Amino acid sequence: MPRIESTAARLAKLGFADGATAARLVEQSGGELDDLLDGLVEVADPDLALLSLTRLAERAPEAIGALRADERLRERALAVLGVSAALGDHLVRHPGHLGLLVADPGDPRADLLRAVAADPDDPLPRAGSARPPSEPGPPARPDNRAPRDGADRPTAARDGADRPTAARAGSDPPTADPVVALRVAYRGRLLGLAARDLTGRASLSEVTAELSDLAGAALEAALAVARTQVEADDVRLAVIGMGKAGARELNYISDVDVIFVAEPREGADETKALRAATRLAQAMMRVCSAATPEGALWEVDAGLRPEGRNGPLVRTLASHLAYYGRWAKTWEFQALLKARPIAGDMELGAAYVEAVNELVWSAATRDRFVEDVQAMRRRVEEHVRAEGERQIKLGPGGLRDIEFAVQLLQLVHGRLDPLLRRRATLPALAALSRGGYVGRDDSRGLAEAYTFLRQVEHLLQLHRMRRTHVLPTDPADLRRLGRALGMQADPVGEFTARWRRHAREARRLHEKLFYRPLLQAVARLPDTETRLSTAAASARLRALGYVDPDGALRHIAALTSGVSRRAAIQRTLLPVMLGWFADTPDPDAGLLGFRQVSDKLGATPWYLRLLRDETAVAARMARVLGASRYATGLLMHAPDAVALLGSDADLALRSAEALRAEASAAVTRHGADPAGAVAAVRALRRRELFRTAVADLFGLAGIEHVGVALSTLNDVTLQAALDAAIARLSADRGAPPPTRFALIAMGRLGGMESSYASDADVMFVHDPHPGADEREAGDAAFALANELRRLLSLPAPDPPLLIDPDLRPEGRQGPLVRTLASYRAYYARWSSPWEAQALLRARFCAGDAALGEEFRAMADELRYPAGGLREESVREIRRLKARMEAERLPRGADPALHTKLGPGGLADVEWVAQLLQLRHAGAVPALRTTRTLEALRAAVAEGLLRASDEEVLAEAWQCASRIRDAIMLVKGRPGDSVPADARDRLRLARTLGYPPDGSEDFLDDYRRVTRRARQVVERVFYGS
Repeated sequence: MPRIESTAARLAKLGFADGATAARLVEQSGGELDDLLDGLVEVADPDLALLSLTRLAERAPEAIGALRADERLRERALAVLGVSAALGDHLVRHPGHLGLLVADPGDPRADLLRAVAADPDDPLPRAGSARPPSEPGPPARPDNRAPRDGADRPTAARDGADRPTAARAGSDPPTADPVVALRVAYRGRLLGLAARDLTGRASLSEVTAELSDLAGAALEAALAVARTQVEADDVRLAVIGMGKAGARELNYISDVDVIFVAEPREGADETKALRAATRLAQAMMRVCSAATPEGALWEVDAGLRPEGRNGPLVRTLASHLAYYGRWAKTWEFQALLKARPIAGDMELGAAYVEAVNELVWSAATRDRFVEDVQAMRRRVEEHVRAEGERQIKLGPGGLRDIEFAVQLLQLVHGRLDPLLRRRATLPALAALSRGGYVGRDDSRGLAEAYTFLRQVEHLLQLHRMRRTHVLPTDPADLRRLGRALGMQADPVGEFTARWRRHAREARRLHEKLFYRPLLQAVARLPDTETRLSTAAASARLRALGYVDPDGALRHIAALTSGVSRRAAIQRTLLPVMLGWFADTPDPDAGLLGFRQVSDKLGATPWYLRLLRDETAVAARMARVLGASRYATGLLMHAPDAVALLGSDADLALRSAEALRAEASAAVTRHGADPAGAVAAVRALRRRELFRTAVADLFGLAGIEHVGVALSTLNDVTLQAALDAAIARLSADRGAPPPTRFALIAMGRLGGMESSYASDADVMFVHDPHPGADEREAGDAAFALANELRRLLSLPAPDPPLLIDPDLRPEGRQGPLVRTLASYRAYYARWSSPWEAQALLRARFCAGDAALGEEFRAMADELRYPAGGLREESVREIRRLKARMEAERLPRGADPALHTKLGPGGLADVEWVAQLLQLRHAGAVPALRTTRTLEALRAAVAEGLLRASDEEVLAEAWQCASRIRDAIMLVKGRPGDSVPADARDRLRLARTLGYPPDGSEDFLDDYRRVTRRARQVVERVFYGS
């Protein structure tokens, strides 16, 4: 017992994590391993290595003697056993493979073909046609000591950890099953490669190239086995390596991506030959993936073939070229960057690669290249966001970030620069740097990060020989990774810090990689690097979505040229901002808007500092500028509103009380200057319109909330302008107006459903004070109405709020202002059903609140008739609606795409709600609302409308309202129809949240929603 404790202490000092367990293993080995312990100090996981050694000592005692006698063999064996439990298991099962750790690797193709008893010199090798090689035994045991009997075996073996599948004698006999033999030989070569990798005898590029060649050799051997199962003498079959296999940068464990190409031999029937080739390819894939006592090799994935998994597994060369010439998408050409023949008929494979290369390097000139690139970048970003940070392949700053960026730059620039046509990532990155397409420092940083991440990926996979890209959280696993990379003092801390630094740097460089060279191409800066040519810079911007790359380069030059602090900050900001602009519906408008805002605010100390230090502000600003000309216009005249972009809280829509208080204070502050007062209120409105537009763009406010916010803002503006008009009139008269005065909101304003383009539909009502002269009161009311309209129409940089009084009795032919008594008299004598319908939206919005309440009470008698609507009035409303559909649609407009008057559009839904109100609100108070969706919901609650119908109608109303608002946001001018122009429609769809290729989906969705709504309208409104 004391010896165990002493040994445990010594082992703990040597670096064993579990000294007690290690001591027991050493004790049970009877001193056999004592002189190997010092060699374990440097390995990644001494405990793991010791466990495998004890099992190997039991399985093949002579192997321990060989390790003791050969320092190079010992170093390599311990390095492997300290990292890979899986390769330790393999060595225990096949101790004869110990010699492979130091053997010359030789030709993998010949080696693996011989393993399945195929002749490497045969043009069509078949398994079993040659004598298989015997597996060598381990090097001789120099001391000739006999192995101990079972009583002295290590506990690992007695506990069942040893699972030998071959004889325990000096050499493993060859297996009769070629599928198993292939796995054994493959793992043996993997063992030798891992030994050279882990001891620094092979670089990363040499390791990945050898792994790729080994995979190709395994596919060749699998084909040899498949030829014994399938009769395919009349066909030539080539296996094209794709992805990492094609680029010779394969991992230790990975699916092997392939494409199959076949041609019938001379005189053979093509259809029969293709069937045979398909069976041969399927058999080859099964050989690689089948489960055996020695496990599987890996999956062979043919999903990159034309039409993917829905397409035929095997095609002729002509069929491939026909597909790529007509149907292929940009991502397929990106995948073909890596294509390389790796097995089968190499001459046919070379012909395939030569033929597709011309198509690959002309991909940037194809239609929809820009849209495809944007979609590809979006998918990569979505993967990055979806994966956790510990995912070194798909996570932020992971391998996919770097690989995608390099491949995209190759596609853009490789057409004119053949030096960029490299398959592997690191050589391609170096070529991009030499050509000036990527900055030297950026290239170096990315290469270092990529190399580190690939090394970590290999170490993760070697441990259990499993496909994984997720960093562990267990400190023991992190310790093994750190020590394998040479970190001895604090392996967990050093490894974690280094990984985070590389991932952060890779992510940062990825975000700027496309754009930093653009700055060097146009900014007059001292620089020794090769610069991107103007033509190359234009090609890159065009590929990333900029329609006017020359104009974009001029903006970049204007923003970044010079040695001022402002230009220096812009050079830091723009590489990231340009990427964000590229992700918006209109990158050119985004960059132009950024230049305009920067020109206005660039000299202020807080603006550029805010963008530099607050990433969220800069990102949101880019999105706003590239998505909305309306919001950009607002920002041009209120650039300090950039500060609102800091957080969701800053974009929260403000309450009516807060807005009224600020507007009232502005009017009071300007006193006797009504024009100044209204200008201040309009500036407030401009800022709040920007806040609302941005909240809308970022999905922070639904369409109903946007309508309420815009209507409230219009109410506040009207009230403040009316207060200024009253002050002006009172000053001119020397006394307050002799009448009460109120504004009654109508239309969408009355319904609290204003859009960005809505006018203020109002009616003016006044009521003379007791004893006042009616003519004088009428003149004063008329003067107030005109002064209000004048103040709101004064020239200003703000979006105008036009007052539209045309819904008043008698329309434009009637008096602009009426007394309450006049309104009552008119409605009592002359009103028609459409006027009662229009009054359903009537709501007090500004002026004398008591007078507004009196008007509401008067209107209620007309719009909510006690006995409901007479049948003849219902028929008249239906006739009026039908006539409106036939006559009011603008000439040339497509009814199906008109959001207001088209089938299933706003008018359809609103007239359904209004007819229900006219018929039932007299008896059902819940229907007494000016808002469309509230009325529909109330109708459902009262049993007057099916819930399913309400859902359909509400969806159509919200959809049409969002589109109308989005048209204004995107184009900066109003519109009621879905744009016919494809580019305008794409920008609209993107702003509404559709992906870059979602324009047709957007159109289909709108047609579907409105078609369903129209069916409900036909049944509920027309009674069909």
